[in-house]
Amino acid sequence: MFKRLLASIAVAAMTTASSASFQQSPLRSEQAKRIEVIVNKAAALVERQGKAAFAEFRRRDSEWWFGNTYVFAYDENLNVLLNPPFPKREGTNPHGEKDVNGKAFHDEFLRVVQARGSGWVDYMFPKPGQTQPSQKWSYVKAVDIDGIPGIIGAGFYPE
Repeated sequence: MFKRLLASIAVAAMTTASSASFQQSPLRSEQAKRIEVIVNKAAALVERQGKAAFAEFRRRDSEWWFGNTYVFAYDENLNVLLNPPFPKREGTNPHGEKDVNGKAFHDEFLRVVQARGSGWVDYMFPKPGQTQPSQKWSYVKAVDIDGIPGIIGAGFYPE
């Protein structure tokens, strides 16, 4: 009986640990660490300069936008304020929009910042210049944008 109980606890612990680490953050890679630094720096800049900081985030081949990584921003209602490689998305509201796997990832950004202040979200999204979705991890952080609650984020494609 005792052995069965220990085995059940071990299986439950392994299942919980593996699903929690898979769901909540990417592996602690150099890419993930770099994204967190960029988002924290971008959030601090927005806290000081407001939307005026967005001009800097739009510069290609900068610390804010390089390769397939770029800083993006939403307001508290999920209106897209900044999306440099996909400027047609700016001014839209993707609330409820789902990726190819059915995940409402924009809504998940909002849930994460409301619950924890910051965190990771994984989803499927096309790389800049492509139409086919790829796995993407984004780190999002709550921020005040010109006196209005919002979200600053950036992500990377692990493959």
